[in-house]
Amino acid sequence: MPWSEPDGARPVKLRDNLRSDVVSSLDQSVLVVVPPSATIREAIRLMRERRCGCVLVCEARRLCGIFTERDVLKRVLARDACLDGRVDAHMTPDPVTVRRDDGVALVIRRMLEGGYRHLPVVDDQGMPVGVVSVKGLIHYLNAYFPAAVYNLPPVPGQVHQTREGA
Repeated sequence: MPWSEPDGARPVKLRDNLRSDVVSSLDQSVLVVVPPSATIREAIRLMRERRCGCVLVCEARRLCGIFTERDVLKRVLARDACLDGRVDAHMTPDPVTVRRDDGVALVIRRMLEGGYRHLPVVDDQGMPVGVVSVKGLIHYLNAYFPAAVYNLPPVPGQVHQTREGA
């Protein structure tokens, strides 16, 4: 936990932990894999069933692409593509990846630079082992600022008002 520290130690700083904490310490999304020949309809069905924002497209256990909710909107619906078409025709090929031992700062940098919401996590052989999402990063950052997050009013700009009477 970020707040625990021995007596007399300097406070734990988020910047330090962004460099020292690694991908394997983040909450990761469900790993859902489809072959390149899967249909768009199958990929979307799996995303809905598993409640995840992407599927990894793999051939012979090797990552060859990622198909995300954004791909559904921009590459399928916006182009009136047939849902029975192959997912590999609408996926993002050769996605940017991270490894389990990469720092959290690297994940954030890659997401910001590429505008990504999901990054596949691969092992040393390039095999997918997980997916890091923006949601996982939010959970990670929340551990550093729980009071600020949990004490926010449910509606932005809402001010607590005291009322008289029952």
